Amino acid sequence: MSELPPCPKCACVYTYEDGPLLICPECAHEWSAEAAAESGPVWRDANGAELVDGDTVTVIKDLKVKGSSLVVKVGTKVKNIRLVEGDHDIDCRIDGVGAMQLKSEFVKKA
Repeated sequence: MSELPPCPKCACVYTYEDGPLLICPECAHEWSAEAAAESGPVWRDANGAELVDGDTVTVIKDLKVKGSSLVVKVGTKVKNIRLVEGDHDIDCRIDGVGAMQLKSEFVKKA
């Protein structure tokens, strides 16, 4: 069984096929299966908002910096993020800490 992509509008995972279209049962959004296959990966923050390169995000949880005694505090704004594929999907520079990689599940779009 093939895995269908989540809804691009509301991120619902219960999408289904109806002929050439994919349909979301929660928000009734319809889109073509070809367009879903052609698009690249989509990164979402903790609230489900889509992230793109250059966004400003806010940290929603205290994060310990590995190999250091530093902590990135809740509410820290991170400007000009860069999205990459992998486990830690945000490359950024945080004032006072330096270059870091963050997980998108611990940030929200500002």
